[in-house]
Amino acid sequence: MKKEILVTGGAGYIGSHMCKLLSRQGYHPVVLDNLSRGHRRAVKWGAYYHGSCEDKGLLNKIFVSHNISAVMHFAAFAYVGESVAEPGMYYQNNVAASISLLQSMVENNISDFIFSSTCAVYGEPEESPIPETHPKNPVNPYGWSKYMVERILQDFSIGYGLRYISLRYFNASGADPEGEIGEDHTPETHLIPLTLQTALGQRNEVEIYGGDYDTKDGTCVRDYIHIDDLAQAHLLAMEKLKDDGFNMTYNLGNGDGYSVKEIIDLAREITGRSIAARVVNRRMGDPPALVGSGEKAKRELGWKPRYPDLRDIIETAWNWHRNNPDGYQ
Repeated sequence: MKKEILVTGGAGYIGSHMCKLLSRQGYHPVVLDNLSRGHRRAVKWGAYYHGSCEDKGLLNKIFVSHNISAVMHFAAFAYVGESVAEPGMYYQNNVAASISLLQSMVENNISDFIFSSTCAVYGEPEESPIPETHPKNPVNPYGWSKYMVERILQDFSIGYGLRYISLRYFNASGADPEGEIGEDHTPETHLIPLTLQTALGQRNEVEIYGGDYDTKDGTCVRDYIHIDDLAQAHLLAMEKLKDDGFNMTYNLGNGDGYSVKEIIDLAREITGRSIAARVVNRRMGDPPALVGSGEKAKRELGWKPRYPDLRDIIETAWNWHRNNPDGYQ
């Protein structure tokens, strides 16, 4: 009998790729998503329930109807700018709804929890690549909401015996190499899809926020991790938690990072299309470089990214966007 895994936010970008991997590895994903940011057409594996983590009645129904052995939690809002403008919405969805989910898990004797966190918990980097021991000082409500849940997990572990692993990463990128699912956000804020939409003629240009940073080419450097590699790390984390039972936190990073110009230049090469780009003013709070160290995850989880190269990331994303120019619509 397949082990059933509840995947909250399973209709979203990361969650849907997670469900495909779980299914391929012999698990049975059960998706909970209210489709506020996800897509029904992305739910291709396992049962689907429409709703929120705040709906305790629905959660109890899921836990009674399915033999859930672990929960993977991706149902969070993740736009930094939006979190600054609408902090209440972020604390309600990212924190309060997470508490509701954790309480339902405790009430239904489900102990294993894999949390999709973020390197935004670190705030302005004091060293690079950023290790897990870096001071935690979020600079926006999004980062704070994730860090609050991490702290709550510690207390739930002490009080109720919850077992958890938190995974912190920056930019999930690329798409399913087989082209079944991909990245489709409204509004879109991520650099790679914005660049590829420009290549498709859906946008006039890509805006580069600042060209005079102290980096190799003057543009910001960021960490980009292929979506399948992120999903693989979550699977390894869940299996390690079941084997060892130790609460842990891991960064998922490539250790080097890529600049905005590198992304755009390589996208021009891969697509064979001219992509107009224009340097505009810096955004407040953008540090020159944000790169996470994934060495601990590689060492302890046995995580071996299959697509660490930027070309692979952009090529799989381009395959998805070219064949699905309107996304899931």
